Amino acid sequence: MSACCTPGDIDDVFSAKGAESKARRFRERGLEGEQRDILRRLADIADGGMSVLEVGGGIGALQIELVRAGAGHATNVELSTSYERAAASLIADAGLERRIERLVANFATEADAIAMADAVILERVVCCYPDDVALVRAAAHHTARRLVLTFPVERWWIGLGLAAANALLRLRRSKFRGFMHPASRIIATAEAEGLRLTDRRKGLLWQMLVFAREAG
Repeated sequence: MSACCTPGDIDDVFSAKGAESKARRFRERGLEGEQRDILRRLADIADGGMSVLEVGGGIGALQIELVRAGAGHATNVELSTSYERAAASLIADAGLERRIERLVANFATEADAIAMADAVILERVVCCYPDDVALVRAAAHHTARRLVLTFPVERWWIGLGLAAANALLRLRRSKFRGFMHPASRIIATAEAEGLRLTDRRKGLLWQMLVFAREAG
C-alpha cells in the first residue's frame, strides 16, 4: 500500500505545470467528455440551487460549470497542493469566488470537518487512493441526494499497466500509486451508507457509477 496520503504527497505527479495546462485547455475547449457526461447526469438537480462537493476535482472545471448551471455552492477537497493557483484564476475569471470554496486536505481522514452536499463527485479519484472503502464510505456518508464516481474498468491489461506504472513510481521514490479497486466493493460500500445504484456505464478504460439517496 502506498505511503500517501497527506497534502503535498502527490505533487510530483499532479504538478502546478500540469494544472496550468489543464486550465488552458478548459478555457479553450470547455469540459472534457467524461465531465460533460457527469454534468448532464446532475442537470436535473443542479438547477435547483444544489450544493456540490467534489473530491479531487483538480482545477475545478466541473464545479464551475455546475454552478453556472444553477448549483448554489461548490466545495473542492484536494490532496495535491499544485492546483490552487490555476483553480483560483479560473474561479476569479468566472466571478464565482463567493460560490466556490477550495480546501486542501485528505478527505477520507478529515471528512468530519466537511459539510454534506446534495451532489458528491469523485471523478477518477478512487483509483488514486489506497483505501477505497474509507474514501467511498466518507463520500457516500456526505451525499444528500446524488453520488457520482468514475474509476478504471476491471480488465487484466489495465491492471498490468498500473503495475508497470507503479514500478516506475517506486523507482522515482514517488508516494503516488494507482489502484484498480473492484467495483463490487465500491458498490457495496456506498449501499451500506443508504445509497442505491441507479446507473452504471462501462467504457473501454473507465466506468461510471451513479447512486441516489431516496427521499425521506
